[in-house]
Amino acid sequence: MKKLNASNLATILILAVFFVAAIILEQVIDHTDRMNMLLVCLRLGSIYALCAVALNLVNGFTGLFSLGHAGFMLIGAVTYAVFSMPLEARDSVYLYFDYAVKISFPEILGNWLGSPGVIMGMLISIILGGIVAAVAAFLIGLPVLRMRGDYLAIATLGFGEIIRALFMWNGMGPITNAANPLREFTRASSFSITIGNTTIGLITFAFALIAAIGIVIILLLVTSSYGRAFKAIREDDIAAEAMGINLLKHKQLSFCISSFFAGVGGALLAIFMATVTPIQFRAMMTYEFLLMVILGGIGSISGSIFGAMLFVFASQWWLRGLDSGAFLGLERITIGGFNLGDTVFRSGFRMVVFSVILMCVVLFFRRGLFGDKELPYYFNKLKEFLQRKLKPAKNVGETDV
Repeated sequence: MKKLNASNLATILILAVFFVAAIILEQVIDHTDRMNMLLVCLRLGSIYALCAVALNLVNGFTGLFSLGHAGFMLIGAVTYAVFSMPLEARDSVYLYFDYAVKISFPEILGNWLGSPGVIMGMLISIILGGIVAAVAAFLIGLPVLRMRGDYLAIATLGFGEIIRALFMWNGMGPITNAANPLREFTRASSFSITIGNTTIGLITFAFALIAAIGIVIILLLVTSSYGRAFKAIREDDIAAEAMGINLLKHKQLSFCISSFFAGVGGALLAIFMATVTPIQFRAMMTYEFLLMVILGGIGSISGSIFGAMLFVFASQWWLRGLDSGAFLGLERITIGGFNLGDTVFRSGFRMVVFSVILMCVVLFFRRGLFGDKELPYYFNKLKEFLQRKLKPAKNVGETDV
């Protein structure tokens, strides 16, 4: 068995510290505290990291320019909402339609096993969301994956919009509730443990753990023989086919697996948002994930995770003060009788600043922050750098024996 080197151990240690910190922070930070945004960003960042890595699998590692990610996330979100909604709540949700699905996995297993059954039902609904998204991807991929380049991008973008329009169609109302919101489904509050009179919240930990499991599965796939076939197709599909690689089979496999985890991410996003409507999953959402992948580095799983976290924290928290005119004390500066906060800052200004930051990153890091390398690679580089700096200098005339 191959031993773990120091860089891999350091990566595992960082993950362990992250999970422990997620559990501790959720117990010490109250939901009314300003620092609650840290937990919100960690949860949303975990979901976005999984979705970004899934998109990187098909776009970065296989070289397929797909823009239908938001559509598959919508399938996962709606599937989760439909199969986790309590039956007694459906009359108040489906106001204009007679609901067709009369199964709620959290309710069925919860009545049988209690709280553990509710969590099991939620996990079944999440996985089912991924499976339905993968089946849709398989059907879409049969005609689409024979295309290349820009044609593939346009086709997948079109199918993503078709999925959204289909879910908003009144004919699908008994299942998707058409353009009306799906709500009252099982929420993340079930991710908790009660010991005596103490309730330990595990919402942030649960989001991070599910995302981490999905990312590890994709990482194992990328490092397997299938992953090498994906990369061969990315580099030169003609040469890959000459080597005996079935192009359509491997493209379909990559596309379906990516869509499965997009569906899982969509289900997690539904739990996070509490309501699901097709209008939330526009093509702009796909562009945001593509931005995260490019920001972190195409072909780097670590880069996609870092890019997703950076995107969420910067756009949702760190720069939010720019919209309200309160940012790093700039609101207290007055120039020529005009207050800087009232004069410069406006609603949406944070996205302007965020766009400038992204442009600078793209200009100075042409291949993204991580390039096509993973985190252990940079740990090795850091180790080599420290070894060179800490190595004692030789005396004059001293030679190696």
